[in-house]
Amino acid sequence: MRLFIAEKPSLAEAISKGLGNATKQRSCFVCGNDVVTWCFGHILEQYAPQEYDEKYKSWDIALLPIIPEKWQMKVKAGAKDQFKAVKELALKADTIVNAGDPDREGQLLVDEVLNYIGVLSKKPIQRILVNALDEKSVHEALADLRDNREFIGLRNSALARSRADWIIGMNMTRACTKHAEKAGYSSVVSVGRVQTPTLGLVVRREKEIADFHPVNYFQVSATWQHPQGEIKSHWQIPEDMEGLDAEGRLLEKSQAEAIAAKVQGQTGTIRKVEQKKGQSEPLLPYSLSALQIAAGKKYGYSPQQVLDTQQELYEKKLTTYPRSDCDYLPTNQLADVPQIIENLSSMSGEFAKFTKGANTTLRSKAWNDKKISAHHAIVPTTVKANMDELTEMQRNLYGMIAKAYLAQFYPAQKFLTTRIEIEAARETFVANGKVILSQGWKTLYQGETTDKDSENEEQSQLPTVQNGENVTNLKAELITKITKPPKRFTTSTLLAAMKNIGSFVKDKSLKPILKDCSGIGTEATRAGEIELLQERNYLKLDKKNLVPTEKGMMIIDLLPDSITYPDITALWEKNLEAISNREMSVQDFFSQQKTYIERLLDDAIHKEIEPPKDIPKCPQCGRPLKLITSKKNGKKYWICTDPERACKSIFSDKCGKPDFNPAPAKKKTNSYGKKNFKRKAG
Repeated sequence: MRLFIAEKPSLAEAISKGLGNATKQRSCFVCGNDVVTWCFGHILEQYAPQEYDEKYKSWDIALLPIIPEKWQMKVKAGAKDQFKAVKELALKADTIVNAGDPDREGQLLVDEVLNYIGVLSKKPIQRILVNALDEKSVHEALADLRDNREFIGLRNSALARSRADWIIGMNMTRACTKHAEKAGYSSVVSVGRVQTPTLGLVVRREKEIADFHPVNYFQVSATWQHPQGEIKSHWQIPEDMEGLDAEGRLLEKSQAEAIAAKVQGQTGTIRKVEQKKGQSEPLLPYSLSALQIAAGKKYGYSPQQVLDTQQELYEKKLTTYPRSDCDYLPTNQLADVPQIIENLSSMSGEFAKFTKGANTTLRSKAWNDKKISAHHAIVPTTVKANMDELTEMQRNLYGMIAKAYLAQFYPAQKFLTTRIEIEAARETFVANGKVILSQGWKTLYQGETTDKDSENEEQSQLPTVQNGENVTNLKAELITKITKPPKRFTTSTLLAAMKNIGSFVKDKSLKPILKDCSGIGTEATRAGEIELLQERNYLKLDKKNLVPTEKGMMIIDLLPDSITYPDITALWEKNLEAISNREMSVQDFFSQQKTYIERLLDDAIHKEIEPPKDIPKCPQCGRPLKLITSKKNGKKYWICTDPERACKSIFSDKCGKPDFNPAPAKKKTNSYGKKNFKRKAG
């Protein structure tokens, strides 16, 4: 018997249809000598610290760090029945096929189950990579089964990430929560390897905005008359000029006014003319992150909405695997091009026009087998979409994916740029112009903006001029500008920051090292991290902007920079990539983590924390009080935060504050008001 273990029921159903003659049973599909069963995502979970040793029920800092010598897992409470079925089938099977999703988490998800059952190294294991659920894609995947051992690196990188996250989360949350308690903070300080640096990005941006003071700066604009037409230019500010700020902006208004007056009506000479032909290659097809960012800008969708909707389109068999971190396509997909384009031609009048303009003999740089790992860019499948049956969000995202796919069969946009230098009164002025020679793939995006528009912004057309020609100044005027604060993050721009994390590291020497880093988090988890920060009330949405709550600001203030900046976390991701490529061992990675967690803990417990401004103080010892809820009676009390527990002060809660002056206890009386009355027998 050959057993396929799919990551989820929808994938199991698609594989069973691909195998044919499927009979549905309670926990599997039977297809002749093949059986297809499924997981529900991760059906195993890590032990909690107290399950390794009861002493860890106490969050005592002295017990840290907690690093298991032998890692243990258990079956999730809600997955016991399905796990039992998977185990029974795995023990009977002659050959097992790992049918996890085609990424590192999908690889681990099935492999960890096989390892837990005890068959991972004892039976032949194959791997199927299903990038789309349509019948054609499943048949191709079934015809291309691989040896599961080829993906050991991928599995190990997921395993290393999972255990590293556990070590950081369990140790740092305990250490920072207990350390914060000493200063009077009562809530849990949740720390995560990805969530905390992400929160740090938003908090630091908010502080930059709060500390920002607008400053006026000045420029000079000059218009020149040439026989072929007018030339608009800007003064080139000398780098050694006095009155410049760190960004090279002129802050002295009088100096700019003097330049404008100096060239007013003067004759200038054209000293240099440069013309260059350029082109803009088609936008690559979408990875999940690229789609989340683009859809956020265009439609205001959150990253989680995009991921959820893409999962729906994937399960409808209309688009390929949604959690892809790749934006390239394998050349074997070229066989599907005619069918996909024919399907798209019937979507709408707009797409009918676009498909007619597509040249399927063109090969954009997206077609690159060397860039493909376990999955490829998100593209339409050969299944025809009925747009009337889709929700508005599904239609919008499908349209974006289809348009990016069609762009691969359009030529590059071509343009001519011109730069003219003019010298007058010993000052230099520069004019830039740009002429579009042919729109190419930009035809698909008329009236829309793309990520490439900023670098190829439309500029004015300049007249044809020659070196040495004279021009006359028609107007020179002062332009007053004002510095602007940095923009708040939106969910889309925060997602982009997490992916391009090298720009936000504290140690700038790491920036070139992290240039090719895949960022912090994964394609599948980044949206969830942003959602988690909102669920924990660390971030909130203000219109479309993400702003930190008071609690979120407090947490970053409490924590050491070593965990709130993304430097080490980003390097981890680079190491995880190295593990995936078998360039680094899990053992070497964890020897680094032991040193790192010890340093983190030391930083955390020695950081001085200012107590909350409004927290009540103990009248006996002056330490902050903490509000607790009694497990016995559910009442709230204020207790002293003395770490040595020498001060046993405890006060009742009165409207959210400690009651320092409780009313004296009333003595018991009978109904006649007499004290200590006892009823006699009879």
